[in-house]
Amino acid sequence: MEPLIKVENIHKIYNPGENEVRALDGIDLEIQRGEFVAIIGHSGSGKSTLMNMLGCLDVPTSGNYFLNGQDVSRLTDNQLSDIRNKEIGFIFQGFNLIANLNAVENVELPLIYRGLGKQRRRSIAVEALKKVGLGPRMKHKPSELSGGQQQRVAVARAIAAQPPIVLADEPTGNLDTKSTKEIMDILKGLHKGGRTVIIITHDDDIAQQVKRVVRIIDGRIEEDYLNEEREGA
Repeated sequence: MEPLIKVENIHKIYNPGENEVRALDGIDLEIQRGEFVAIIGHSGSGKSTLMNMLGCLDVPTSGNYFLNGQDVSRLTDNQLSDIRNKEIGFIFQGFNLIANLNAVENVELPLIYRGLGKQRRRSIAVEALKKVGLGPRMKHKPSELSGGQQQRVAVARAIAAQPPIVLADEPTGNLDTKSTKEIMDILKGLHKGGRTVIIITHDDDIAQQVKRVVRIIDGRIEEDYLNEEREGA
């Protein structure tokens, strides 16, 4: 079966020339539909650059990226924007919520870009918030919610349009232990429901909770393994 994500010999070079930075240095990676993957690395390892490539937020300097069989590494900004909107739900460390919109209005935002009518948008957003346990707080603005609750709004926003891929960048980076567990439980539930979930993290504890771990160091993949194989070793 054709992989959902196929990355071939991707390089990303900033400031080409004397002071060039090779953020990605020949990455090859395949991710199948329905996988649960952690991409782990320290600050400066290239993991965030790889996330930007996988999320169609940036394009490689060289190499190819096939998403659903389509080469997206040479597309225009508008084409990439279209793919992001249809294929990928993003969850960011800083929540990225709009301060003057309440929870349900924040969740509706990506649905507006999809051209859905008002009633349809509202019912989908309400359903997504209920899924993450925030039904009673949908009229609250971000400032009236705890960090964990804000991140749950962000998760609801990411899954509202039911994208096949959920891409989470350090989703628990700003959260306490209890909220971290809640967010991870939600992500595990999404994976069980058939979504492809990719977590970018620097945290080994988070990486141990997913099925497959890809460790990146200095722009290269150093390890790619399944947790259960490690545990059985």
